[in-house]
Amino acid sequence: MPELPEVETVVRSIAPLVGRRILSAEFRGLRVLRGANPDSLAASLAGRRIAAIRRYGKFIVTSLDGGGYLLIHLGMTGRLLLGGAAGKHTHAIFTLDGGVLLYDDSRQFGSIQWSGEFPQRVARLGPEPLEISFDEFARALKARRTRIKALLLDQRFLRGLGNIYADEALFRAGIHPLAIAARIRRPRPRRLFDAIREVLAEAIAAGGSSISDYVDAEGRRGFFQLGHRVYQRTGEPCLTCGSPIRRVLVAQRSSHFCPRCQRR
Repeated sequence: MPELPEVETVVRSIAPLVGRRILSAEFRGLRVLRGANPDSLAASLAGRRIAAIRRYGKFIVTSLDGGGYLLIHLGMTGRLLLGGAAGKHTHAIFTLDGGVLLYDDSRQFGSIQWSGEFPQRVARLGPEPLEISFDEFARALKARRTRIKALLLDQRFLRGLGNIYADEALFRAGIHPLAIAARIRRPRPRRLFDAIREVLAEAIAAGGSSISDYVDAEGRRGFFQLGHRVYQRTGEPCLTCGSPIRRVLVAQRSSHFCPRCQRR
């Protein structure tokens, strides 16, 4: 599933659409609309100008002149593509006054939602990891008696982190994924805070991690996967100490770590 760096890369690649007018919208996949009426949604969008495109966690929020928000979640295989021809996995076509934006999703786990008000499912998310202060982060960490990996995946704690970057940040901070958040003592909270910001910034600069279907709106793959130190490297030697990377389940998700470099 695309995480914060991948979604941020997509948002940056469609930023030139700000100011464009939506001439028409066509929805072919009712599943991604999550119960919305395709004709009503198309009518709501027709003639509206795109005022802003922002990322909130793993969501893409497009605000329109005159009010209203188009909320897109890419799910596991969703892709926004500028131009090109619609295919069998194209579930939405936005024809603009300067080009076409396609929404492709082979597994249809993504979603497209229209809201007259700022979407509540986004408003309920936790703080942005690239904006939260260390003091706020440390207080929240100290108050939670849960496994740190599970906490980092909780979008109410921080929005946008997922399996890849939680694993990579925990490795850089030297923290075991099964460690209890409230028991993480100084200076490790600071190391974790810095590691989260560093790994996200580096991944954004690299265009994200292209592990499966992910590409940006121009069809370009990211290359941060070439720098993964633990994620999906089970059995391979740690790049720091040489110990085999291990895998454990935390909150029903695979977690990759070095048993020597990452202590509880």
